[in-house]
Amino acid sequence: MTDPTTPDLLNWPMNGVRLTRLDAALIFGGAVLVAAAAVFVVLKLNLGIAMDAPDSKRKFHEKPIPRLGGGPIFLTLCLGAIAAWMMGAVQWTRWLPVAICNTLIFSVGFVDDLKPLGARVKLVGQLGTAMILYSMGVSMDVLSSPFGEGSISLGWLALPLTLLWLVAIPNIVNLIDGMDGLAGGFGMFLCLTMAFIGHYQGQPDVAAVSLTMAGALGGFLIFNLPPAKIFLGDGGAYLIGFFIASVSLLSSNKGSVIGALLVVVIALGVPILDTTFAILRRAIRGVPIFRADAEHIHHRLILLGYSKGRALVAMYTVCLVLSLAGISILLTKGLALPVSGAILFLLAVAGARYLGYVRSFGNLRQQLRETLERRRVREYFRARGRVLDFEVERSADIAGFESSFLHAIDRMNVSLKPGADRVETRLDLSSGRMLVLYHPADRESPAEWRMRLDELLPSLEGCLVRWHALPDCLTGNLIEPESTATPGADDSRRAATA
Repeated sequence: MTDPTTPDLLNWPMNGVRLTRLDAALIFGGAVLVAAAAVFVVLKLNLGIAMDAPDSKRKFHEKPIPRLGGGPIFLTLCLGAIAAWMMGAVQWTRWLPVAICNTLIFSVGFVDDLKPLGARVKLVGQLGTAMILYSMGVSMDVLSSPFGEGSISLGWLALPLTLLWLVAIPNIVNLIDGMDGLAGGFGMFLCLTMAFIGHYQGQPDVAAVSLTMAGALGGFLIFNLPPAKIFLGDGGAYLIGFFIASVSLLSSNKGSVIGALLVVVIALGVPILDTTFAILRRAIRGVPIFRADAEHIHHRLILLGYSKGRALVAMYTVCLVLSLAGISILLTKGLALPVSGAILFLLAVAGARYLGYVRSFGNLRQQLRETLERRRVREYFRARGRVLDFEVERSADIAGFESSFLHAIDRMNVSLKPGADRVETRLDLSSGRMLVLYHPADRESPAEWRMRLDELLPSLEGCLVRWHALPDCLTGNLIEPESTATPGADDSRRAATA
């Protein structure tokens, strides 16, 4: 770090260490180069692990793409932190808890990228990591007001509020990681915002480490912007979210806790709104909260006719505006809070209407009634699916299960044969085959019917496990994977038909 003799906007004394504009540019630019080089090496190695395969529901990329983007980002962050320590900008006694816990949370996500752990295991890992950070002294024990003097001691609430903060933000970032460049770009804006918080509160270490993370995400985005060549994966998404959450807590120790956290909350406005919409949407519809769907904000923008690039620019713009609105809270010592809150509220109302979550505020009651009716139908399908699960265990042979299966789909108004008033839906089996079923041509969307019919899949997978076969009635409705199709089979089938 340099020690200039002239005043500088980015001159923040801390134990004699000063960070200049040039230092900031070198940190950010160096991190971009290191991360880009690391991602390039990962892609060139073509390891063939942690591949994200496309499907017909939510993932529309053309070929499998590696979910290893968290590795280069983590490596760059580590190298940057070590360099900052060697230059005296980072004190390990202050940063060791954050370093350990960010490593732990990255490990949880990265292992899940290699071999799925399940939602419960990941949640335990997140809570455990948050508990470790709390026990090492990084927490929100006292809330000091951004409006001036005065503070509130949280007492026993410190633990649950700290855990909520440290667990919620990584999951919010992971939830929006559904479009090329989205989570990485949001993370970069948030880390630049964290760097400003470090500047404003006289903490060059916070600024240096945050700039390193922002640069790492910038280098990653070179390969993650549409069309993406690599994905963040859970490792990268968890690392971004936990980094923002933990560093915001650390930076708030020297200033207004409420002010520092409010900046992050306002800047995270789009992901928080997206998460809120998702929770409300799934709760009202009776869908598990953690079940992925294709109705996030970026999905809705694409349905409205936006290209991926335009949708990304639109969301980046909103994120930038909200980041500036959050920063204004610190600059005005809380006076801009009502304005920032109003902006976030208006964004939520306008977004709900424009994106189609609410068709009309005047007919909101009717829309809610239709949604609840759809939920009851979905619960009926789920109950039928659970009964079929038990039938796999109770049936003496596959013929007995077949009888139960035919009765269940008849009650669901689903057929194995096409008809003039029937629509085809294909369900993906774990063996790579697809099962073709036919449902009524009603007002419901194909995605809604696919979600309902997915309730049949666990019992069919159970058949494959117990009897290594599917009921004979489904033979004519199975489509074999293309890779196992016999050459010339299509020609022979066409000839036989002729």
